[in-house]
Amino acid sequence: MLRLRFHGRGGQGAKVASRVLGTAAFFEGYYVQDFPLYGAERRGAPIAAFTRISKEPILERGVIAEPDIVIVMDETLLDDPTARPLSGLREHGIVFINTTHSPVEAKARYKVAALVITLDITKISLEILRKPVLSALAGGVASKIAGIREDSLRKAVEKEVSEITAERELISKNIEASLYCFNAIQPLKLKITESIHKRSPVITVPFETAVISSPAIKATANTPMRKTGNWRVFKPVWDYNKCTKCMTCFVRCPDGCITINEDGFPYTDYDNCKGCMICAEECPVKAIERVREVHAW
Repeated sequence: MLRLRFHGRGGQGAKVASRVLGTAAFFEGYYVQDFPLYGAERRGAPIAAFTRISKEPILERGVIAEPDIVIVMDETLLDDPTARPLSGLREHGIVFINTTHSPVEAKARYKVAALVITLDITKISLEILRKPVLSALAGGVASKIAGIREDSLRKAVEKEVSEITAERELISKNIEASLYCFNAIQPLKLKITESIHKRSPVITVPFETAVISSPAIKATANTPMRKTGNWRVFKPVWDYNKCTKCMTCFVRCPDGCITINEDGFPYTDYDNCKGCMICAEECPVKAIERVREVHAW
């Protein structure tokens, strides 16, 4: 199995780059996973995306802690102690860095033990696309390093970019930029040693009742002062005559605003409930009503 990790900033296209690679590999008959991991969802914030490629069904799940290949789309992330793009990269792996520096300079500057490849894909993007969107370009670089064929990459870029825009000229320019980067990278022979990857242990998590395991939105470092429920349009209201105490609403609440009262029934913290109404949609017995919120002065 080949494991790749992309590191970029929000807006650069790390998520789409991982999809371009995954789709290209899929077109060649491989089993594939590709998915992103967000922190703060804002432009410029560090994000990571992951791609697994295998000839056999992929049973692994979760983030890739020990990648064979790392694609660094923003060089400044290498000095970011929270992003840590080189963490877990195996000694004989490969790291690509989007930079104006040579591989020798980058290897010395960042003290990288693995093989380093560099290319200024930002410059290429500005010349061809007229904007610093690096998704197709990073996907092209990753495809070359992973040993994917050029025709598969072409089809993958067209498919993925077409889902973002219907503008044919922009789709064609993304294909052009991707193939330019693909051909700018020298062919590589990457040897995958499966034993190098640590097996994740299977952990049995004990069942805890909702009273114990409820998230505490007012706990330290959460929102004891700032109230996040002031833009709510609808609020959930429980009918305890219907409620079966199944706790589906508690599990599905994305903000941890549902807790349990002394009788074992769920209720919500209206100071912080945003009114997404996921609890009402997920309730199997429809014991939660959508009630229009009316704010009083």
